[in-house]
Amino acid sequence: MGLVVVEICDGNLIAQVNLEEILEEEYPEVAVIENSCLSFCGLCAVRPYALVNGKRIFGKDTEDAITKIKKAIEDELAVFF
Repeated sequence: MGLVVVEICDGNLIAQVNLEEILEEEYPEVAVIENSCLSFCGLCAVRPYALVNGKRIFGKDTEDAITKIKKAIEDELAVFF
């Protein structure tokens, strides 16, 4: 388990990219977990999003969401390093 946990819903638009490979390669301290549902009904069909240590991070498209997720990861890691 990583210092930072990124959770995604398998029905989310962001699940179309290999977020686990993208993030865990760049940030070894991160663990990406894909769940069948994160209980934010409707949000996953409308916008790409993830939970970063329990905080909802979303963007207008997948690229925007990934950029914001990376920023949230860096903010979380700043606490530890």
